[in-house]
Parts: sequence; C-alpha cells; structure tokens
Amino acid sequence: MTLISTPFGFDSSTTDATAGLDLTGRRAMVTGASSGLGAETARALAAIGAEVTLAVRDPEAGKRVAAEITESTGNTSVHVGVVDLTDPESVTGFAAGWDGPLDILVNNAGVMARPERHTDQGWEWQFATNHLGHFTLATALHRGLAAAEAARIVTVSSSGHQLSPIVWDDIHFAFRPYDPWLAYGQSKTANVLFAVEATRRWASDGITANAVTPGAVYTNLQRHTGGRGSGRVPAEQIRTVDKAAATAVLVATSPELHGIGGHYFADCNETDTVERRTGTLYGVARYALDPTGAQRLWERSERMIAEATR
Repeated sequence: MTLISTPFGFDSSTTDATAGLDLTGRRAMVTGASSGLGAETARALAAIGAEVTLAVRDPEAGKRVAAEITESTGNTSVHVGVVDLTDPESVTGFAAGWDGPLDILVNNAGVMARPERHTDQGWEWQFATNHLGHFTLATALHRGLAAAEAARIVTVSSSGHQLSPIVWDDIHFAFRPYDPWLAYGQSKTANVLFAVEATRRWASDGITANAVTPGAVYTNLQRHTGGRGSGRVPAEQIRTVDKAAATAVLVATSPELHGIGGHYFADCNETDTVERRTGTLYGVARYALDPTGAQRLWERSERMIAEATR
C-alpha cells in the first residue's frame, strides 16, 4: 500500500502547511490550547480565518492566549471554553453548550509520564485525560461534526505509543505495578485506535479522523520527565513549536487530505507500519491500527463513560 505523502516534512512550519488556505466561515476547536502545541495550533487556524474555540482547563490562561492570538492574527473570533477532560460530566456539559457545525476538532490536550494517580472513577489519569476525555468530547460533539458535512478530527498521539498496546485485562493498573511510561504509551495507542474506529463509524456522516505525532518538542507536557535536560532525544531531532504543530495543522486543513481517515502521520506524511519498537520517533505499531482492537476500545470506552454518567 502506498503511503500518503505531501510536499511537507520535518522542517515545515504551520505557516508552510497553511500557505494559501482560507478557513473563513469554518469553525474549529482545540483542546489544551492554553500553551505549547495547542496554542500554536489554534493560532495557525485563526491566522487563516477560522473561528477557533480554545477548550482549556484554566480559563485565565486560555483568555491570555486568546488575546495573544487575536493580536497576532487580527482574528477576533477566538473564544475560550472551560473543560476538565478527566471529568465526564464536565466534558458532556461543555459539549452541550456547543451550537451549530464544527468543522475541525483537534484533540491536543494531554499529560505525559505523570506519577500514579486515578480519577474518582478509578481510571488511570493518563488514559482518562489523553483518551477517555477526548473520546467523550468527540462523541458528545458528533451532531456538530456531522452538521459540518466534511468535518475532521485530529488526535495528537506520540511515538510513545510504541511503548505499550492496550492491556485489556488491566487498563487502569489496578493489579500490575504502575509504570508512568507504559501508562503513557497505552494512552497514546488509544489515540490512534480512536482515529481508526471514528472514521469507520462516522465516515458516512462526512467525519474523518486521523492521529499525528508532533515529534520531539519541549512544552509543559514534559514537566514530569526531566524536560530539556533529560537527554532522551538527540538535539537534531528537537524542533520548535511551530514546526511540531505543523503535522496536526496540515492534517486538519489540507485539501489533499479531504475524505482521508484512520491514518497516522509524522512529519506531515503518513509513516510506516512497524512490527516492533523502533527506538526512533517514526513508525506506527501495527496494533495501533488494528480495526478489531479499535472497535473493542470504542465499546469499552462507551461502557466506562456510561457507567460514570448514569
């Protein structure tokens, strides 16, 4: 199978990826948009005319970023909404306030390798934030996405998904010793599987979903990992935020990707499927694209959310 390729790559920026595009009249939502990749993604979409909602946990931080985006782009249609992805009722309440079509949903918010913590429902914190919160948001916004007729969902995954498949018998580390990196990897695998199944279920509604990796970039996400001084990634592979966000922005906007879903992109191109951990920032594990696993995860997630909100 031929991989999807574009004219862009490792050194492309969000400005490169959106050159010549006009999203006037389109509506977008970006989670975790109060800093880092989310803020840059929101800025890039606003810069080409989209009405953008920053879905954030900290309203004051969100307002500051929204003001900065308006000042730098001249786009006054930048809004802030408050949502806690670890709280299903917060997510469904936030989504209930949405009215009208939603053309682009970027599931960007996330946590990485944090110390062990569980939600009130007993969900492992990274799985709850990175997957379940976004799953709940997307399903709650389905009507708005369908109303757009050609909506795109972009979920920010990571090469870290290669660290772990979904451990179906103990997703929430109730019995096995907690490992922050395995928990992170599992949640990032879930991001890819979500894109596969969302596309299968919703393509008939005009909705497609893809997963992307931003590669190596220093943001607040690394606050539990040693950050800039950790030395885990060679310096030449680390990029600026505007380049790290380019893949998500490209997948969300490129006319060349209309109707394409269920794929995993790195450096603005679809990446190879791999059978074992590569030790690099490239490649998508075959288990992350498995349609059977994707359906199983969707059904399991539905049950978790139903039990939490009944």
